[in-house]
Amino acid sequence: MKDATDIHEIMREIGRKAKAAAADLAFADPAAKAEALAAAADAVWARRAEIISANEKDMAYGREKGLSPAMLDRLMLDEARIGGIVDSLRTVAAQDDPVGEVISEWDRPSGLHIQRVRTPLGVIGVIYESRPNVTADAGALCLKAGNAVILRGGSESFHSSGAIHACLVEGLRSAGLPEDAVQLVPTRDRAAVSEMLTMTGIIDVIVPRGGKGLVGLVQREARVPVFAHLEGIVHIYLDAAADPEKALRVVMNAKTRRTGICGAAECLLIHKDILPTIGQGVVRALLDAGVEVRGDEALQAIEGVVAATDEDWGCEYLDMKIAAKVVENTDEAISHIRRYGSNHTDCIVTEDDEQAARFFKRLDSAILMRNASTQFADGGEFGMGAEIGIATGKMHARGPVGAAQLTSFKYLVTGDGTVRN
Repeated sequence: MKDATDIHEIMREIGRKAKAAAADLAFADPAAKAEALAAAADAVWARRAEIISANEKDMAYGREKGLSPAMLDRLMLDEARIGGIVDSLRTVAAQDDPVGEVISEWDRPSGLHIQRVRTPLGVIGVIYESRPNVTADAGALCLKAGNAVILRGGSESFHSSGAIHACLVEGLRSAGLPEDAVQLVPTRDRAAVSEMLTMTGIIDVIVPRGGKGLVGLVQREARVPVFAHLEGIVHIYLDAAADPEKALRVVMNAKTRRTGICGAAECLLIHKDILPTIGQGVVRALLDAGVEVRGDEALQAIEGVVAATDEDWGCEYLDMKIAAKVVENTDEAISHIRRYGSNHTDCIVTEDDEQAARFFKRLDSAILMRNASTQFADGGEFGMGAEIGIATGKMHARGPVGAAQLTSFKYLVTGDGTVRN
């Protein structure tokens, strides 16, 4: 194990290289960046057996650490998931390059012409747990946006992330771009995380992607700006005008498709008028699928529902569990979400346009949905190719963070010998 002095020196050297790479990437040819990502995608697919072998080591390590089934699912890679990584890399490669995009422009009476254009942030630090695909997603999006990135993967995904990172470096090399543009911290030592959080003047923004413990640590200790969401306390409200088939499909997919992702539903709110019909049907379907339903008093009359405690409201289970409550109306649902939600993703199932509009207007979650599974809370599903995370703050980036969200802007002002009176 390296001592603290070694870690400090390693991270400072990584930071120095990232800073130099970012200076080159800021004006890199969009075609070269696209070429690097396409070549990286080819490398991932060509080396899929090697990546799966590395992932098997990580899975064994995760089981030894006692990771939950949901966390192991996050960690696991098979050929289909590697195919998804390849598709994401190719999608990001094919997207329009955001750097230099003119966001707006106008003329002033003084004779000035002013443009606001996208520019890279610089150096981005990404700290993440378990999911090795984040290595590819974060590397690709940061590169597309002209940023250098320092990746610090979780100890569980150490080998998988290393194998994927090697493919990204291969892509950079083939396109003639600086290989230091995407660097992976070469140690499991947590001291590296502490170093990243204090690298002011080197790292321009930190993006934590993981559980409440990791994100909370970053938000408390970071001395550089942070894009983060603390938890995904995702609600689905079944309105009085919910369509029975849509309600069943949306809730079942939102809860059971993949329980360990941040878009998984964690709380079900049911309008009292549909409890005897749609509500009971959805709850029974959840129970039949093996979901533990922790309900309020009204729902405990359904066989199999267990009593909810105060701790269940606002709980991110990331497991086959869901809290459930009967509400009087949309306003009570909104009030519950405001109190217990995390401003991540919330959904209403209804055929009533007025109630949907009320839900959308009166809640301020980063993502609000109507009649759609919350598992769509994902940058790839939003057409971004991938995401580096979902930000629930209100400054700069919000919602899925794709390449465009990893830019800032600058003003380009043109005159013709223009002077100010």
